[in-house]
Amino acid sequence: MKKVSILIPCFNEEKSLPMLYPELAKLMDAHAAYEWELMFVNDGSADGTIDVLKQLRQQDSRVNYVDLSRNFGKEAAMLAGFDYVTGDCMVIIDADLQHPPTLIPEMIKHWEAGFDDVYAKRRTRGRESWLRRRLSLLFYKLLQSSSRFEVLQNVGDFRLLDRKCINALKKMRESERYTKGMYSWIGFRKKELEFDQGDRLAGESSWNYRRLISLALDGITSFSGMPLRISTIVGFMVSMCAFLYMIYVFVKALIWGDPVQGYPTLVILILFLGGIQLLSLGIIGEYIGRIYNETKNRPDYIVRQFNGDDVL
Repeated sequence: MKKVSILIPCFNEEKSLPMLYPELAKLMDAHAAYEWELMFVNDGSADGTIDVLKQLRQQDSRVNYVDLSRNFGKEAAMLAGFDYVTGDCMVIIDADLQHPPTLIPEMIKHWEAGFDDVYAKRRTRGRESWLRRRLSLLFYKLLQSSSRFEVLQNVGDFRLLDRKCINALKKMRESERYTKGMYSWIGFRKKELEFDQGDRLAGESSWNYRRLISLALDGITSFSGMPLRISTIVGFMVSMCAFLYMIYVFVKALIWGDPVQGYPTLVILILFLGGIQLLSLGIIGEYIGRIYNETKNRPDYIVRQFNGDDVL
């Protein structure tokens, strides 16, 4: 009997879990040909999420949970799930029911047909602001144009991964993680399914614009050196323009004897070049900061308890 694990990262999902679990239980009971495992990862929730998980564990032995010592972020929480799931395949799903559990049987069908990564692509994005939707699509286009491999657009973490994919992702232990890019980087046979993303039924999303921008920066800097290349090109072009302007001023003063004037122009050029330099230093600093974090070699997460037992 093959085992299917369902990984659910949780952060302040006290209100969502009582609605999610019945849907998953109905799914598991309807497909008794498989052995099932629900792996919840409590990512340092500040509400009663851990109490709900303990209650679910008591009433259903298929429920397992990993309780992290603090909030490490969704990327680290998913890595903890990769380390703890025991299934032959794993389905990653959000706790807020924006990802329909009814799509999982179709994912399993394609997995049984030989596909290693069955990913769900959003056909619609549910109740989402126009600005956030446009920024998301713009980010995917920028990442695709700057990466050496294909990045799946409008695709999140909702997918089924074969055990070989899970093992490959477990080997990638960098602290500055962008798992959506890693799915594409590891390769393997992929299959696309489309779905309509639902609206969040309970609680509030923790993904504000600040966190989304941070995730976008992680994605671009983790899988592309394009910002550094752009900085080099811009610096070269500005230097060439400054050099040509210098020749123009010199020749003009030499031939026509015009005095060198233009204090406002000089100030503007100094401020412009200073801005370019600071921007370039900021881009370099982003990469150096990530190198610094990697060299510390700290664990990506710390587990406080697994199924109620302390982890040393």
